[in-house]
Amino acid sequence: MIESTAEALMTTDMSATATRDAEGTRKANVYSAEVSEFYDLVYKGRGKNYAHESAVITELVRARRPGAASLLDVACGTGEHLRTFRLMFDEVEGVELSPTMRAAARGKVPGVTIHDGDIRRFDTGRTYDAVCSLFGTLGYMTDTAELEAAVGSMAAHLPTGGVLIVEPWYFPAKFIDGHISGDLVRGADRTVTRVMRVARATGSTVLQEAHWSVVDATGVRHFDQAQIFTLFEPADYTAAFRRAGCDAEYIESGDIGDGRGLFVGIRH
Repeated sequence: MIESTAEALMTTDMSATATRDAEGTRKANVYSAEVSEFYDLVYKGRGKNYAHESAVITELVRARRPGAASLLDVACGTGEHLRTFRLMFDEVEGVELSPTMRAAARGKVPGVTIHDGDIRRFDTGRTYDAVCSLFGTLGYMTDTAELEAAVGSMAAHLPTGGVLIVEPWYFPAKFIDGHISGDLVRGADRTVTRVMRVARATGSTVLQEAHWSVVDATGVRHFDQAQIFTLFEPADYTAAFRRAGCDAEYIESGDIGDGRGLFVGIRH
C-alpha cells in the first residue's frame, strides 16, 4: 500500500500538499520490511561501491581532523558503509529510523551500536570526531526548518573541530522532472525488478513512485513504494550548516552516489 501522504500528492488538488503533514511524510519515507529485504541487492547490482565511498569520506575527515578516531553514520541504512568505517576508525556507531534497516545493520556489524533515531531529533549521549549522512537523506526533510533541525542534531554530536559530511539530494537546477528508470538484478536465488518515476508534485516537493517485482522459489511478489522529497537549493544546505555552528564547503564529487557532491563542515 502507498502511504496516505503519498496518495494525497497524486490527487488533482495539489494545493493540499503545500502544507504536508510532517509525521505522515516521515511514515511514507521510512523503509518498509519489503524494501529493506531487497535494498542491498538492488543497489549493489547497480554498482554502488560502499567501500570506496567510505574510503572517500574517511580521507575527507582525516584531511580536516588528522587524529579522528570516532565516527557516527546517521541514517546508516543496512550498515554497508559501517562495514568499512569500522576498519578505519577505532569507534563507529550508527543511527537509523527504519526498524528493518536497523536490524539488518546490527546483523552486518555485530558489536557496533546502531541507535534508533530520527535524523531531525536524536541524541546518542556523546560526541564523535566525525558525523556523516549519506545517500541524500536530507532530501526527505519537508522544509528548511526540518533541514536545519537535522543538521543541528548532527552538529550537536561534534566537538569543536569535529567534521560533518552530508551528501545532499538533488538541487533544483539539476533535477530531471518526470525521470523514469528501471533495474533488473539477479541474485543467487531470486530476481528483482524495480521501475520508478520521479516528478515534481508541487513547488519544491517531489514524489518518487516505484513498483517492485520479486520472483524466487516461492513464487512472484509485487509491491509499491512511494517516497516524498524536497528540492533544496545549495544555499539552504550551507545556511543550515552555519546555523548549526559549522563552516560549510561544497565539494563536487563523482566518487559518491549519483555525483550529487558533498557538503563538508567543521564545527567551530
